[in-house]
Amino acid sequence: MGKLIYGPTMTVEFDDRVLAHLQIVIGAKLRRGESFYFSWRDDARSGDGQTTLWVHPTMQIGYKYYGGHRPNINNAWVDALMLTANSPGGLRIVSEPNEASRGAGAL
Repeated sequence: MGKLIYGPTMTVEFDDRVLAHLQIVIGAKLRRGESFYFSWRDDARSGDGQTTLWVHPTMQIGYKYYGGHRPNINNAWVDALMLTANSPGGLRIVSEPNEASRGAGAL
């Protein structure tokens, strides 16, 4: 499990594989100076609700990985995540598609 560190007070755990893909999408949006919502479903230990952040280029954001190597990147998943990030509802974690589905419009 890795950690997304947002600002001085928020730390959220995500699987290293999920976190690596989120880092690419969040980095691309922030590099362009874009703000956006990022929402995810909380696990049962933290109330089983939903959390939403307003991600802004001026906020500090960090990524802490606990695995010994960086996960392989599925470009189809990056594309699917980027589609949600560019929507009015903002970035949401969607299921990982097969790499072969890239460009086929499948999520």
